[in-house]
Amino acid sequence: QLRLAESGGGLVQPGGSLTLSCAASGSTLDNYAIGWFRQAPGKEREGISCINRSGEITTYVDSVKGRFTISRNNAENTVYLQMNSLKPEDTAVYYCAARAIVDWDNWGQGTQVTVSS
Repeated sequence: QLRLAESGGGLVQPGGSLTLSCAASGSTLDNYAIGWFRQAPGKEREGISCINRSGEITTYVDSVKGRFTISRNNAENTVYLQMNSLKPEDTAVYYCAARAIVDWDNWGQGTQVTVSS
């Protein structure tokens, strides 16, 4: 069974950068599309980026477009989210999730990102 684990979160100043990792175990990651989601305090969880199985197709929500980059290394069973020019409104718990066909069936435990001076 696929298991996902996020890492790389932390405290960063506005304008700074972080790279989140989503490491998979228990199954081969290239069977899945991977999405990054986030949930800020008092807000609903939102999808922010997605990458298809091969890594050729990526999508971003408008609020992170041009600042965040999703990528994957299937040989390492890992998906990354490079986050640049971070803003206080990016503060949230970030989750990765895997989709085999239709639904986001597998989720990690989340990693906290705090953007503050």
